[in-house]
Amino acid sequence: MGEEIHQSADAKPLLAIRDVTVRFGGIVALDAVSFEVGHGIIVGLIGPNGAGKTTLFNCLSRLYQYESGSIHFDGRSIAELARHQIADVGIGRTFQNLALFRTMSVRQNIMLGGHCRTRGGFLVNLLRLPLAKREEAELARQADDLVRLLDLDAVQHTRVMDLPFGTQKKVELARALAAKPKLLLLDEPAGGLNHEEVGGLAALIKRLRDELKLTVLLVEHHMNLVMQVSDKVVALDFGRKIADGPPAHVQAHPEVIRAYLGAG
Repeated sequence: MGEEIHQSADAKPLLAIRDVTVRFGGIVALDAVSFEVGHGIIVGLIGPNGAGKTTLFNCLSRLYQYESGSIHFDGRSIAELARHQIADVGIGRTFQNLALFRTMSVRQNIMLGGHCRTRGGFLVNLLRLPLAKREEAELARQADDLVRLLDLDAVQHTRVMDLPFGTQKKVELARALAAKPKLLLLDEPAGGLNHEEVGGLAALIKRLRDELKLTVLLVEHHMNLVMQVSDKVVALDFGRKIADGPPAHVQAHPEVIRAYLGAG
């Protein structure tokens, strides 16, 4: 599936990364990295360990500050946003290491993911004012939809800690979706999954993109998954972008073969 199917050539990108540089002491983690993510596409971000993929994700989440360059999301610089505003503007994220509330149920975790979109403050919720009741009802309806969408019906009242790892991954994905993101950042979603689960994940990512009108930026070491689902692939090595384009082009790029596949 080509990028042009989802975005016309003259459309503004949803995410524009321009010459972003990050240093940790004397180490250059990102070296003037630039690329764009169009509306409605799936972009795979690949590279060996230490290439800068997670650093870039942490910049997008405002966990890290970039030294120079710019990141614009939906036409707005994210440099002007506080960390807690990232979900508000439409960026959702899953993490390589699960960040779920393990003693809470699947459904409770999903509903918590939607709370960043509510307008009622502490006092409104404490007094159970009409706004709080309406928002809670909307969160419950949304949780129902996500439980069905990710096939979590049978376990929705089960504590997360009592579920297999693959199911926990789906719960974290549902929680990220509960914030109604425009851009979904997936950090190693195939990590720890078996072959059958990875196959199901590929189909799920495409279905979520299509049904929820999402844009997806995917960091993943599982090359087959990246090539199967991505409309575009960006490759990093030692903090530099070494390739950017359609999956087949990037996979055959000499620098990618050398750096990522360890050949040549």
